[in-house]
Amino acid sequence: MKISLKRINDNYLFETVNERGNIVLLDNKTDEEPKGASPMDLILRGIAGCSSIDIVMILRKQQHELEDLRVEVDGYREDGSIPNVFKKIQLDFILKGDIPAAKVERAVKLSMDKYCSVSKMLEKAAEISYSIQLNGEKVL
Repeated sequence: MKISLKRINDNYLFETVNERGNIVLLDNKTDEEPKGASPMDLILRGIAGCSSIDIVMILRKQQHELEDLRVEVDGYREDGSIPNVFKKIQLDFILKGDIPAAKVERAVKLSMDKYCSVSKMLEKAAEISYSIQLNGEKVL
């Protein structure tokens, strides 16, 4: 895995490119009008994306297809500390589909406890918790 970064303005805007040519803009959230995501934003996006990929894959292997999957992620940092790392991360999985709740709960649990590389890496620094909602009903 390889990423290249290039500064593209005279402030804090950077362009990052991976080996496949995908571009993501990075910026400092303290800029007046940030044009990219902050590095800490990307970490939260990473855990949401990693776990979602796992969940879709696990459910597909069980012949279940989701109608919709959303994840709301809140990251909590310790104000005033340097470095200002995440101390707690809360993920709220919101799913729709004709799938037994037990299968959805197991897929999320497998992702968060076993398969999601981002989650496993972050759990060394932050408390990670999650909730699950399926078709408008709380599962966990």
